[in-house]
Amino acid sequence: MSDVTLHKNLKKIVYVAFFLALALVLPFLTGQVPEIGKILNPMHIPVLLCGFIAGAPWGAVVGLIAPLLRMVLFGMPQMPTALSMAVELAVYGAASGLFYRLLGKKVSSLYVSLFIAMLLGRLALCLTAFFIAGFEGTEFSFLTYLVGNITTAVPGLVIQVLLVPSAVIILEHFGLSPNATKL
Repeated sequence: MSDVTLHKNLKKIVYVAFFLALALVLPFLTGQVPEIGKILNPMHIPVLLCGFIAGAPWGAVVGLIAPLLRMVLFGMPQMPTALSMAVELAVYGAASGLFYRLLGKKVSSLYVSLFIAMLLGRLALCLTAFFIAGFEGTEFSFLTYLVGNITTAVPGLVIQVLLVPSAVIILEHFGLSPNATKL
């Protein structure tokens, strides 16, 4: 393994650890009030960034681990929400990295990849919640849950659209991303 490859892999691991730590800590900004957390989605930003910066597999891993680890360490989110969020965030991290790589690293593909990841992540959340509700014997309207989940999260989605592409562009422009290409 060359020094360049080793340096690139080490940089990626540091970013992954940083994004996981951010996903664990950012929800404290919502004051542990679940309603505010549902509106702002503070865990989503580092997971999306991880997918864009470190790649789809790492984004998926951080997305899957973050809510479950946060539940174990801090008691929030509680089950079954933590499980639904783990699936949602794994899809966010995987889709952001995958589509950004497939569509080419351009500003336009950054936004397209972000929107695709946001849509697929929300769908995964709703499908998981629907599946869990079936096991619990709870009545569940998939469409109502999906629409309610998206409309509740609009402020968080706007924040994601403003922050995530800007952060990726800055990191890549200054060569700070392990896969840096100037946008």
